[in-house]
Amino acid sequence: MPDTRPIPDAYQLVPTRLQQRLGDQVQCNLCLWRCKLVHGQRGFCQAHVNRNGTLYNLSYGIVSAIELGPIEAKPVRHFRPGTRVMSVGSFGCSFRCGGCHNLEISWGTEALDELARGKSRQAYVPPDELVAAALRHGADGIAFTYSEPAVWLEYVLDAATRAQAAGLYTVYVSNSFVTDEALELIAPCIDVLCSDIKSLDEDFYREICGRARVDQVLSSIERAAQLGIHVETRTNVIPGRNDDPQMLGEIAAWIRDHLGADSPWHLTRFFPAYKLSHLPATPEATLEAAHAAGLAAGLSRVYLYADTGCDCAAENLPVSTWLSRDPLDLAQVKQCAADCCGEEGVLLKKYELAAG
Repeated sequence: MPDTRPIPDAYQLVPTRLQQRLGDQVQCNLCLWRCKLVHGQRGFCQAHVNRNGTLYNLSYGIVSAIELGPIEAKPVRHFRPGTRVMSVGSFGCSFRCGGCHNLEISWGTEALDELARGKSRQAYVPPDELVAAALRHGADGIAFTYSEPAVWLEYVLDAATRAQAAGLYTVYVSNSFVTDEALELIAPCIDVLCSDIKSLDEDFYREICGRARVDQVLSSIERAAQLGIHVETRTNVIPGRNDDPQMLGEIAAWIRDHLGADSPWHLTRFFPAYKLSHLPATPEATLEAAHAAGLAAGLSRVYLYADTGCDCAAENLPVSTWLSRDPLDLAQVKQCAADCCGEEGVLLKKYELAAG
């Protein structure tokens, strides 16, 4: 359950919820990297930092994007169909996908560096303010997406708990490279998991995350379902990378055997981006073959999206559009309000002043 510490009115570092002291290191137990950090170091996601033996989340309440749209766009088709969800993201990810369309948000390295230096002008949105905005704009739920939710799990917990208390449902859009501890922590306040199954090829996962294994991702998805979260899965079909019909059929068979024959599987189209800009968009015939493989494996709810790739913010309206606050106020420089940080920011090793 979320802890009882008060929510900060102004931006400040918040202790990482799942951390473990190991000698002079502290281990983060949010995602399966389980980064072990000494003072001044940040984890792979760049959003958690060790300061004097305690891990802190740099990105608590820092919002990169907000958008309102149908829940089907997440994609989620079998939970509250026809309703509208407010999608919200921050910065940071546990993967480095070569075809990412969302680099500035999902990886967010520049934004997180600015937070570390105490020079960020990104919006800080307390959980209650996010919930109020969702209600004011007629949303039925809140989806944590665009960036990996495990990276700012502290905020997701607080916002999701308040959302449910206000009558809103909650959606968690994830790569599922997450620990069982994190899943068990969020399960009471998350209604829906929409998770990627990117491939069943170990090399595919190692390319985007050196420590990721297929069985870890699949185990996390199955564990979420066991915890009572409604689960829908998606595969972005990439030409020459994960479009083998036999392998796609094996994904479908895994879904059938571990989530149920009626568990939804969403097949989305790849569009060239970043390191995969040289590849063509997924041919419709390939998507149709994937759809057929899903049905042949015994799945009854297989959906094909010829015009949709990632769950990205489409309109990219300023965050201030959705909030009842002066944009100039939202854009004030964010420095941790706690007096331990000083005026130079967080003083990570990357930015520490030279010793006198």
